[in-house]
Amino acid sequence: MKKVNAMWALFALGSAVFAALTSILAKIGIDGVNFNLATAIRTIVVLIMAWGMVFLVGAQSGISEISSRSWIFLILSGLATGASWLCYYRALQLTDASKVVPIDKLSVVITLILAFVFLHEEFTAKSAIGAVLITIGTLVMVL
Repeated sequence: MKKVNAMWALFALGSAVFAALTSILAKIGIDGVNFNLATAIRTIVVLIMAWGMVFLVGAQSGISEISSRSWIFLILSGLATGASWLCYYRALQLTDASKVVPIDKLSVVITLILAFVFLHEEFTAKSAIGAVLITIGTLVMVL
């Protein structure tokens, strides 16, 4: 396996670690805070961090090259992210992180289905078995 090809796995693992930290830190931080306000604060931090990276790597000149189709889907993705964060923070405020996080991870199963339907990605027997196991595992953890 080429070194470059393995990079996706390292970034995916980093994503999982930071998502786990996000859950724990959010659960602690949201105590006694309105979930909308907490989401807005988190959004500001993410916004500063994201634009900081854009300027750090000099990618800001690429804004003019973004197609209208990409703009539409990036905006829709941003709206979906915002809705996800609002739901996530409210759920964390209402119950334990150990219940919210497994249900949130059902996004893996939903993503596999949506990728098959809309992106025509392959949905193999291995994918189906994994999706079923994730769903069963989620139910076991939550019930």
